[in-house]
Amino acid sequence: MKKVKLVTTIMVMAFISLTAVSCKDAKTDKNDSTEHHSEMNADGDHSKMNHDNSDGHHDGDKKEMAMNGNGTSQVVLNDYFNLKDALVADDNAKAKNLGGTLAKSLKAFDTSKYSDDKQSELKDIIEDATEHAEHISESDIAHQREHFKVLSKDMVDMVEITGTSMTIYQQYCPMYDNNKGGAWLSMNKEIRNPYFGDKMLKCGKVQREIN
Repeated sequence: MKKVKLVTTIMVMAFISLTAVSCKDAKTDKNDSTEHHSEMNADGDHSKMNHDNSDGHHDGDKKEMAMNGNGTSQVVLNDYFNLKDALVADDNAKAKNLGGTLAKSLKAFDTSKYSDDKQSELKDIIEDATEHAEHISESDIAHQREHFKVLSKDMVDMVEITGTSMTIYQQYCPMYDNNKGGAWLSMNKEIRNPYFGDKMLKCGKVQREIN
């Protein structure tokens, strides 16, 4: 009987030990699962936060450009970006209006704070860009895009002289203009093609960042 009791006692102790280990493992698994879930939530929130910050940053850019008033390169760039977005959206009528708006801001651009050499260069750039902006305000969307290609080159040349208070991206589509290619400037790194719009919205690449 003593032997039976001893065996029974050993079995009970073993069962208790196994139960304790099993609960511990289950608790560990639960904690791991909870931590993983928390990390997922954190990542999700972080991603959302980055998105919100990104949007806020762009809003900040627009506010900053607006605060600079008329006659600055930032105002010109803001009108250019709006025009670019209209072409991305295949919106001929909006692009016409914004072409006219850009022409006005180009004419109002004050070059007086630059050196004589830079003023001369800027005046040539502005004169050419204004002409293309005015054509955009009168054209169908295919011709708008033709003028936008040259206008974009003028904008790049302008920024080389004036600089920029924000990071902008020079982007390039190799397929536009019978594979001759066309570049443009954007506040966003993501490709949104103004030359093809919805037909090939993401066709292109970032050539460089301009700070």
